[in-house]
Formats: sequence, structure tokens, C-alpha cells
Amino acid sequence: MTAPAPAPAPGETFLRTEDEARLAVSVLEPLERGAEARPVVVLAHGWGGSRRIWSQVTDRLLRSGFPVVAYDLRGHGASTVGTSGVTAEAMNADLAAVARYAGGAPLVVGHSGGGFAALALAAAPEPGARPVGLVLVASAAHGQNTPEKEARMMEAPLFSWAVRRPGLGRTLLRQMTGTSLAPRLREVNRQVFAETAPQVRAACFRSSRGMDLRAALADVRLPAAVLAGEADRIIRPELGRKLASALPDAVFTSIPHAGHVLPLEAPLAVADAVARTAARAGKRPQDAGGVKEAGAR
Repeated sequence: MTAPAPAPAPGETFLRTEDEARLAVSVLEPLERGAEARPVVVLAHGWGGSRRIWSQVTDRLLRSGFPVVAYDLRGHGASTVGTSGVTAEAMNADLAAVARYAGGAPLVVGHSGGGFAALALAAAPEPGARPVGLVLVASAAHGQNTPEKEARMMEAPLFSWAVRRPGLGRTLLRQMTGTSLAPRLREVNRQVFAETAPQVRAACFRSSRGMDLRAALADVRLPAAVLAGEADRIIRPELGRKLASALPDAVFTSIPHAGHVLPLEAPLAVADAVARTAARAGKRPQDAGGVKEAGAR
């Protein structure tokens, strides 16, 4: 692998897309860089989340010498929707724009719906936005046909009212996580979910209907890591295993007792996967193939 491109200047900025969305982007530089060059890590959160969800992962990456670029998906956090609305195509284009801004050769980490965009980018990389590796966190390449009644619930006034109440909201969203997550982190998950506009949540869940990227991934010869929580009830862990099988050079890791929100539940496992994938990208093995299974963490 050639030397990674430098990250843009540290700080927060807004990228304007072709359809006039404004994407809130944070650029974070490590205090010290080691002797080994580290690629810029681009973090794409899941639906109903924001950059906040990565805080524990970001801390570990920065301490390991990785520059980090994190952004809010359109309609989430401080980002706006744009004229194209919240569609898979628009979110895929947004990630490509952030990857170009990050220097054009990032290691892309995608959680849940952010992983869908990461896979689409890897399968059909845009000029100046080709990733050097992938880390897919509680994500999938197919099987995301959310029933309409569930999409409608995401935008129902009563549901939105309930998730804005701390105690009630944490109870309603408890199925998203495993049993060991600290209450303060359950509250972070509730807050970012409640802060996302109901119409945006619903549009996100509608956007993945019919998605099946498995055939397109057969030619994605990038080092990849796929992490799945054993107790994930949002994207079943077997879908993560099938995703890893679809990628020619993937390592699959199952996280015991963890649910869907692995950036909060298992930040060390996510950061370790980034470091291992970056190391593999640096070596560019020519004989990679098939799914390797990592020990559970």
C-alpha cells in the first residue's frame, strides 16, 4: 500500500453535496503518530444515530495513531437532508464525498446502515474515493426488507413522543443492545435516536428494501472485517456471517452477549478490527480468499 494521504485540517466543517445537503464532518488528528503510517479512518454511523455513537471508538483510534473523519448521515445530527431526500443512492454518494474529503484512500468503518453505504462504495468506488479496507459493524449485504408497518412506527407521533422520554425511551430501545451495556450508554443511544427526525428514520428503513449486494461484492478484493453481536435482534448475526462469506478477503468476529450497537457495546473490538484491517491493507496479501474467523472478544 502506498503512503496514506494526509487527513484534512482538524476541526468541524460542512460539506455541501450536489443536491444541497450539508454534511457535518469532524476531522480528528492523533496527538502523536507512530513510525508506521496509518490510513485515515472514515466512520459512517447507523440509521437513527450520529457521530456521538463513535466516541469510545474514536478515542481508541486516536490513541493508536489513526486520523479519524466522522460525519453525520444526511438528516441526522447536524446534517441536513438535501433535495434528493433520504435514499440509498443519496447516502452512498454522501459517503463517497466524505471519502474524497478525507484524502481519497480511507479505511471505511460502517455501522448498520452506514455499512450498507460502505459496501456500495467498495463495490462501485467513485473516482478519488476508493477505500483501502472495510470494517462492517453489525451490518449486512441483504435481507433488509423492513415491513411497512415498522417503517410507519418509526414516524408515528406516539412512538416519537415515547422515545423522547428518558426512562420509557430506554425501555423501548432496549432490544437494540445486549444486556451488559451501562445505563449511561443506553441513554446516549436513546438520545441520538430520539434526536433524529421521525420522517428521516422511516425513510432510512424504507431505503434498503430489495438491497442485495452479495454478487457485487465478489470482486471487492479489499481486506475486510465483519463484526456481529451474538444477541443482535436488529440485523441477525447470521446475516453478518453471510456478508463475510460474500467478501473475498473478510475476517468474521462474533461478539458474545452484544447486541446491535457495537460502537457503544464493544468499542475495543471495533478499534482492534480497524487496526488489524489497516495492517492487512499495508501488507496487501495476494493469496487472500475466503472467510477467516477471528476469536470472539
